[in-house]
Amino acid sequence: KWQEFPADVLPAFIAEMDFDLAPTVKSALAEAVALGDSGYSGGSTDLADSLAAFMLARYDWAIDPADVVRVSDVMVGITELLRVAARPGDGVVVNPPVYPPFFSHVVEAGCRLVEAPLAVSRGRYELDLEALRSAFAAGSRIYLLCNPHNPMGRVFSRSDLLQVVELAERYGVLVLSDEIHAPLTLPGARHTPFLSLGESARARGIALVSASKGWNIPGLKCAQIVVASDPMRALIRRLPEHVWFRAGNLGVIASVAAYRDGGGWLDELLAVLDRNRNLMSTLLAERLPGVVYRPPEAGYLGWLDCRALGLPQEPVDRFLERGRVALTAGLRFGSQGSGHVRVTMATSREILAEIVERMRAALA
Repeated sequence: KWQEFPADVLPAFIAEMDFDLAPTVKSALAEAVALGDSGYSGGSTDLADSLAAFMLARYDWAIDPADVVRVSDVMVGITELLRVAARPGDGVVVNPPVYPPFFSHVVEAGCRLVEAPLAVSRGRYELDLEALRSAFAAGSRIYLLCNPHNPMGRVFSRSDLLQVVELAERYGVLVLSDEIHAPLTLPGARHTPFLSLGESARARGIALVSASKGWNIPGLKCAQIVVASDPMRALIRRLPEHVWFRAGNLGVIASVAAYRDGGGWLDELLAVLDRNRNLMSTLLAERLPGVVYRPPEAGYLGWLDCRALGLPQEPVDRFLERGRVALTAGLRFGSQGSGHVRVTMATSREILAEIVERMRAALA
């Protein structure tokens, strides 16, 4: 993040935090390095056990540790699942504006991308259930659900998710639910794990989770695939051995420490992120009132609608060239992102204020 651009550019473009590691994670890693425990990860059940305990405590989601498969990261898991679940050219539905790798990894897996864009209702992004129904009815076989959503930070309601389950059951659609941002669900919102929605969801759903976003350890390469029904167990048995073998041992160690002992640190982090999302509202109202921003319900990513600024170029370019602040281009999240930028808010109050000030200066 801090090496991608020249030294005079303030980076706020990538989904990682500027905060120190949780002490329990740092201690576990230091101990592993001191022991020279840098080989391959073994067959211990610690990761699955700690994940199950964390999800039960946080979301009342009961996971059988035997139904957990480790992978290097969520997108590797999604890609490999597409390869075993889909036929070449099968339609895979996504909800743009959405995490950019969803587009490329669907194609990489030999599938056909089908867009069911999010709807905007009263300034709030929502699942467009009619667009989903239409895509499913037209023959798409797989749905990539991003919940909590990146870049919106939306935590979709239980009611909407139950309607997704009903549609998936009606049309025979497999749901791959990317829930990587779930640990970052902020005060006032409640994350609903897809597989907690009943037998129909478990019969045709697979969840992908990780400690990487919640505890800022994405470079350590560890995520988890979770299933909860015989059809889905049969599906993941078709995954090649190298999929779970790729998970990094230090990533496994860090994830166990995070899930098992990192809850207190996570709660402190959520309080900081809650403060920062509200500070962003204040800063924009004072310095960039033409920018539309709705605070996220999960995570630390701000989705900024800059269309009212009337810029002759995409705002990300203007902010970089004239403000020397690097944000993520909205167009990376789909054509619906034109005129938008994504900003990372997991930083100090001072840097957050500097980000907005540089954006303001770029318009002078």
